[in-house]
Amino acid sequence: MKKHGIGTIYSAREASRLARPLCGGRVPAGFPSPAEDYIDSLLDLNKHLIRHPAATYFIRVSGDSVIGGGVRTGDLLIVDRAVQAGDKDVVIASIDGELTVKRIRLDGERILLVPENDSYKAQAVSDEMAFSIWGVVRHVIHSL
Repeated sequence: MKKHGIGTIYSAREASRLARPLCGGRVPAGFPSPAEDYIDSLLDLNKHLIRHPAATYFIRVSGDSVIGGGVRTGDLLIVDRAVQAGDKDVVIASIDGELTVKRIRLDGERILLVPENDSYKAQAVSDEMAFSIWGVVRHVIHSL
């Protein structure tokens, strides 16, 4: 089975801020209007995207096994280690020392790592595997 690759891992720093102008209201997808008239306040993306700074890291993806879940190669994932993984969460998992990103499915006592691409097969976690969850993916950042 092909693994969904994991690239560089970055840590989240509580001290870093990313404050950018926040426009009030919603933007129509029709005729453009000058956004400067609508700047409401500054928006710090850390406050909106990171709940547990000490337990959060960023990781870059390579591969397409979770493309159906909105995760593409080159995307930056925001992963929270403080969140307990539950059924249907997208997680970063370590299997025998290799990292992968998959949707976790809990079926009674069985744990399955499920891709969201028909080219890949689900993998059942067995007692013989060195398996751990490195965190729950909370957000995906990608360019259009």
